[in-house]
Amino acid sequence: MAAAKLLIPTLSHFRPLTCAAAVSATNPARLVPHPPDLLKWIKREGGFVHEAVTITQDTTYGLGLVASGGIPKGSDLIVLPEHVPLKFQSDKDDEADSVLLPLSNRVPEELWAMKLGLKLLQERAKVGSFWWPYISNLPETYTVPIFFSGEDIKNLQYAPLLYQVNKRCRFLLEFEQEVKNVLKNLKPSEHPFGGQDVDASSLGWAMSAVSSRAFRLYGKKLPNGTHSDIPMMLPLIDMCNHSFNPNARILQEQDAGNPKMLIKVVAEREIKQSDPLLLNYGCLSNDFFLLDYGFVIPSNPYDHIELKYDGALMDAASMAAGVSSPNFSSPAPWQQEILFQLNLDGEVPNLKVTIGGPELVEGRLLAALRVLLSNDREMVQRYDLSVLKSLSAEGPLGVANEVAAFRTIIALCVIALGHFPTKIMDDESLLKQGVSVSTELAIQFRMQKKSVIIDVMRDLTKRVKVLLSKETTTA
Repeated sequence: MAAAKLLIPTLSHFRPLTCAAAVSATNPARLVPHPPDLLKWIKREGGFVHEAVTITQDTTYGLGLVASGGIPKGSDLIVLPEHVPLKFQSDKDDEADSVLLPLSNRVPEELWAMKLGLKLLQERAKVGSFWWPYISNLPETYTVPIFFSGEDIKNLQYAPLLYQVNKRCRFLLEFEQEVKNVLKNLKPSEHPFGGQDVDASSLGWAMSAVSSRAFRLYGKKLPNGTHSDIPMMLPLIDMCNHSFNPNARILQEQDAGNPKMLIKVVAEREIKQSDPLLLNYGCLSNDFFLLDYGFVIPSNPYDHIELKYDGALMDAASMAAGVSSPNFSSPAPWQQEILFQLNLDGEVPNLKVTIGGPELVEGRLLAALRVLLSNDREMVQRYDLSVLKSLSAEGPLGVANEVAAFRTIIALCVIALGHFPTKIMDDESLLKQGVSVSTELAIQFRMQKKSVIIDVMRDLTKRVKVLLSKETTTA
């Protein structure tokens, strides 16, 4: 027995490679109760951390970075040398890496976080890993929907996100079997995870750790002069929380005479004492924020609703709006040609359209409605598609046409709102009763979706009133 134990590396300071649903969104436990000091580790490895940068408990997002004193604009906040970020780099001479690389090649590109997640799991299972001071500081749990109960996944009440969550869960269950098949019968020296069992839960933990913390930055220079796009985990930098109004940004630069790339976080403006350090994770909808990061942004200006462009749905909406048009289900050939140009018709159309977000109404949907609600082919053909797609182009096909288009979109909003089983007041009442972390996130998510729809309806109703008042004045 003693000899057998020596063949498999012992995991003296590791917990099993598993992950459960989060108990607390704002204070998740770290992998070990008392992890090494991350700031000291970065400095010891030749990195830089501004003396005023400290780790603190953020009431909204959990651990975050805060300024303990004033920091002038343009100051370096954190600098990481090239060897500190965790990237997927395989060593062909390493037996364990020779197993990890083929496994990573089985991961679809859209789930790139799982590829780097395999490397993260490997390092988590490795005794004496260079990145252990970083990995030990990672949360033990994540609040992303793949860890929700079946009931809370249903509580999202939004088909496009339900589809994505189910797709990821299905992938993890299938990938678990693939990994197990590859790992069985391996020699201990070949096992990439130190002989530990890997299941859908541990794979989900790794994928969530990467999706919520990794940045896609420039990698090696390619022959055509551009740089490859490489996902990497940036210790300490990934503790900067999100804001659409950030006070810091990430830079990549090389020191003079040093070919190695440095990754920096720089103050975009003066940062005052007690201010959190904030980066913009991207102009994303709440679908992505919840799916990849495990939080929901209230009043997110980039949140939107997805609809499927469908002639029968448009007919129903126009009838509900009191707008009669026979053209939605059976457009004239010239209208069909424009739908083809909008990629809403043809052999491989993109029928996903959105309302909400910066555009308010996706240009392709607006142009399609304007065109199909017009019988004046000559007038339509006077305008470029870019004009017909633009909400700022006020009534290019006339006031009556614009009012009909807006009323049809308002009716689409009413139909979309009707697909949610609960109203916002019901949701608010449920939140007041006190619910679990995942239930709260699911309710907040669907409330924000309903708010997007209501905001679009209000905006377009105002526009209709303005158009009608202008028409009355002109008359």
